[in-house]
Amino acid sequence: MTQIKKSYRRQRIRFRIRKIVKGTTESPRLAVFRSNKEIYAQIIDDKVGKTLVNASSACKELAGTKATKIELAKKVGKLIAERAIEAGISSVVFDRGGYLYHGRIKSLADAAREGGLKF
Repeated sequence: MTQIKKSYRRQRIRFRIRKIVKGTTESPRLAVFRSNKEIYAQIIDDKVGKTLVNASSACKELAGTKATKIELAKKVGKLIAERAIEAGISSVVFDRGGYLYHGRIKSLADAAREGGLKF
């Protein structure tokens, strides 16, 4: 049996999630991408195919911040929630992007909930 690469496995999981999770105008999709260094979040309206709000640990507000990756994920979660509420978005559907709901992904989601987003 051949071993499946980690990236291919995550891609299959991501496609399986995307069959179910669809962002609408009333409840757009909060998509998360995690790299080794940074974490990115964006709120997407899939009907139009447009990004409404985005935030990342590499943006101006958080660049150069001395913190652990989990703390940065919390800050990104709060920032995306603030920007979403300013844009008039209160409820979203969460797309974990094929990652386990654990660690940085979980802390971002919890911080977004604390910031006022409902999902």
